[in-house]
Amino acid sequence: MPEILLTGFQPYGGRQLNPSAEIVRALDGTKIGGCLVRGMLLPVSFQAAKQPLDDAIAEHHPAVVVSTGLWPGEPVIRLERVAVNRASFEMPDNDGQRPLDENVDSEGPVARAVTLPVGTIIPALREKGIPARTSDTAGTFLCNTTLYRALGACERIGTGARCGFVHLPYLPQQVAALLDDLSSEGRLELHQRADLASMCFDMMLDAVSTTLALSLDPD
Repeated sequence: MPEILLTGFQPYGGRQLNPSAEIVRALDGTKIGGCLVRGMLLPVSFQAAKQPLDDAIAEHHPAVVVSTGLWPGEPVIRLERVAVNRASFEMPDNDGQRPLDENVDSEGPVARAVTLPVGTIIPALREKGIPARTSDTAGTFLCNTTLYRALGACERIGTGARCGFVHLPYLPQQVAALLDDLSSEGRLELHQRADLASMCFDMMLDAVSTTLALSLDPD
């Protein structure tokens, strides 16, 4: 049976949850468009996240590879269109490492373009009432690194897979916990906060499921 590789990340930065991990757990083992969804959680580690991703693509030759990750403060579903060959972390990863102005791949191109049908997916999500937009920057943290590596692996291994990245907002319970923390620290100024946006889990799940299904459709 053809497979879809769906990746997410473990919690990081002191957070107890990562919506991408919850999405992966929910879809792992399900079937979409006649394909088995193979979910995989990646460590939030510049070094340790690379090999499992490469191995999964090489072993299973998925038809579609979609990685997901959290973008704190993002109010909508965000489909990335490009990954850059740059790792410059604003905070350490879960191994305590913090690459600054490093190449993701010393021999790779400056950038790689995603191969998902983003122009089809975005209007389809909006038609379902799911707020979504495209983005031309996946940042310089591990989300961008993973997208760059996944695109490179698909090209190198020659799977012909469609490959891309979906950024997710906070879950509502994450924002509730953040508000508790801010209140206890006396730093709660709602009119100045730009990072309190969230989206319910079911809408995120629908968005990712739809993205996977449409990525299987021929042009």
